[in-house]
Amino acid sequence: MTEHKIVIIGGGFAGINLAKSLANTSGIQVVLVDKNNYNHFSPLLYQVATGLLDISSICIPFRTLFKGTKNLNFRLGKLLEVFPGEQKIRLSTGELSYDSLVIATGTVSNFFGMENIKKNALPMKSVEDATKLRNFLLREAEKYTYTNDIDEKRKMQNIVVSGAGPSGVEIAGMLAEMRNRILEKIYPELDSTKMKIYLVDGAATLLPPMREKSQQYSLETLKKMGVKVLLNKMVRDYKDDVVYFKDGEKIETKTLIWTAGVIALKFKGMPEGSYKESKRLKVDAYHRVEHTENIYAIGDACILQEDPNFPNGHPQLGSVAQQQGKLLAKNFKAMVNKQTMQAFTYDDKGTMAIIGRKKAVADLNIPKTTLTGWIAWISWLFVHLLLLLNYRNQLRTMWNWATAYFGKAQSQGIMLGEIPEDESNPQIKEK
Repeated sequence: MTEHKIVIIGGGFAGINLAKSLANTSGIQVVLVDKNNYNHFSPLLYQVATGLLDISSICIPFRTLFKGTKNLNFRLGKLLEVFPGEQKIRLSTGELSYDSLVIATGTVSNFFGMENIKKNALPMKSVEDATKLRNFLLREAEKYTYTNDIDEKRKMQNIVVSGAGPSGVEIAGMLAEMRNRILEKIYPELDSTKMKIYLVDGAATLLPPMREKSQQYSLETLKKMGVKVLLNKMVRDYKDDVVYFKDGEKIETKTLIWTAGVIALKFKGMPEGSYKESKRLKVDAYHRVEHTENIYAIGDACILQEDPNFPNGHPQLGSVAQQQGKLLAKNFKAMVNKQTMQAFTYDDKGTMAIIGRKKAVADLNIPKTTLTGWIAWISWLFVHLLLLLNYRNQLRTMWNWATAYFGKAQSQGIMLGEIPEDESNPQIKEK
């Protein structure tokens, strides 16, 4: 029997759940393509960035995940072009043919055309971003201990986080925890009272997808932790160590952390009419991309508007991507066996966000209630441990969380790379 060859582009939540759900399936051969050789758990990137977790806690190589399976293969590479008529793709590492192509490439940071922000801000969408941010924060702290430049020190004392969605709230809360609890213990030369953390967003509320109770609790909690929350405040530029806002105000800072938006990727060869807003691929209820044959899209890379409960498309959450990957796997099995395929409907169990130690929010749907504080924090920890892909990641993460909680210190304060030669450079660059 000829095997049906499925090529998956992207090994995030959607792609990895699709691949693993097809493991050892007779009649199906899978090739997963990714620009990295590992899967990473993106909801915990901010904990890598702030030194609570090390990289190995949230990453695992694809080949390790696929070990022992008969039909799962990995290919390192970036998608460069699609040839729909020939059913093949061109990668940075060569060409591949397919019977079905699945695009699960997720999103990248959206800088809304602001080149200075793209050049100077610190995004947090990848492991490389998180590592760069951690190195930058550590180097700035070390530099603060020995520089005699008063103007430089004043700028270093301010950290601006742009974007008050879950990622922005979580990293602002983590930075506040570090400042309030451990900064002076690790850096006795510093006066933590001078460090100011700003969380800014152009919207009128933080955590827009969540319920009003969660929004209000998060706002009040962040303020109690000493975070300066500035809403209806849209960033328009960042240059010469100054964040400029559309209302004319500005903040001097050496550190602008960018979590303000995401955008999907476009690929050469895909029909222009297949793309919707934010470059998301328009798909039907079975994740087939409009104006194509044998091409599918799942996760943040797609927008599906045929779910009656989500006529404007689903939120770009890991839980949506997981469910889409698992259902598409079932539909591929049904297709190979000439059975009926199932339309996608999202089972929305709720949304969570952590703010700090014993501080979190959780909007649950079954039962329909909102949890705040300690119980939401415990729920967040439990759910995210279960979502990690294997026991090794779960044990490493649990150990780091436990040592941070009981030891009240960072688990990972290691700075990678050499000291930059040009200490006058306002934005330290990776070597």
